[in-house]
Amino acid sequence: MAEPLAFVARVDAAEEAEALAALTAAMPEERLVPFRQLSPAERAAARVAVVANPNPAEVAALPGLAWVQSLWAGVERLVGTFDRPIPIVRLVDPELARTMAEAVLAWTSYLQRDMPAYARQQRAGVWRPRSYRRPSSVAVGLLGLGALGTAAAERLAGAGFPVTAWTRAPRDVSGIRTVHGPDGLTALLGASDILVCLVPLTAETRGLLDAGRLALMRPGAALINFARGPVVVTADLIAALDAGHLSHAVLDVFDAEPLPAESPLWAHPGVTVLPHISGPTDMVSAAATVAANIRAYRETGQPPSGVDPARGY
Repeated sequence: MAEPLAFVARVDAAEEAEALAALTAAMPEERLVPFRQLSPAERAAARVAVVANPNPAEVAALPGLAWVQSLWAGVERLVGTFDRPIPIVRLVDPELARTMAEAVLAWTSYLQRDMPAYARQQRAGVWRPRSYRRPSSVAVGLLGLGALGTAAAERLAGAGFPVTAWTRAPRDVSGIRTVHGPDGLTALLGASDILVCLVPLTAETRGLLDAGRLALMRPGAALINFARGPVVVTADLIAALDAGHLSHAVLDVFDAEPLPAESPLWAHPGVTVLPHISGPTDMVSAAATVAANIRAYRETGQPPSGVDPARGY
């Protein structure tokens, strides 16, 4: 019996069909089988699983797994959920980094060009040109400098925005000014006109932007959260917007998704709500990345570099 490649996911039928088609095309030498179609013998034989928001019980039913490959960049739902230590490899896809950097630049420009103010003027029937701000006069602070953050920082700098990035530990990236640690975060918050959040969700980053840290932000600053909803304390953000301390927030991620109909964020004049579209997974590109990882494993017997459980990413 040829060893199957298990596919373990909780996605809708259309998403599953798209993923299976792309993965099969990218690695025709593999026998990719959805979990529900695996026989007991095949479940015992599987050494690798490709996962997308998997049911932990289904992963537990694959006792021979050497590692799992996530189809998503975010892995906070996976870390600590399995019944035994299993190396988790997150998706590091150049196309995902490109699309996220594109979104960061687009919405940073949206704020730099005062688009929220023009939207309010349109609703009020007001024709009033506003003063133009050059990108060079708008300081952008970036929280997080992984693959997505690095691509975003480079894209912003290329468009003329002065960028400073914050990381938990010291890190050097050519052409990007960096700060780190608690003192670096405090300095960055006070120096940024637009703050872009791209940190992974971990125990350390949950609630990172609370009332105290939002109060440290420059008066009139704006926030873009493309990381995970719980990184920002929603009630504290609304209070900062209501008080006029912050001018606007572009939010693509939330504590609960889809965003509940009763959420005050929907109608808040200082909030732009997006339906988690800033960094969509391109299945063709993602499948090529996954296939390369699995081929390397088949050749060497060594799983790719995985998530550090202590850090959570």
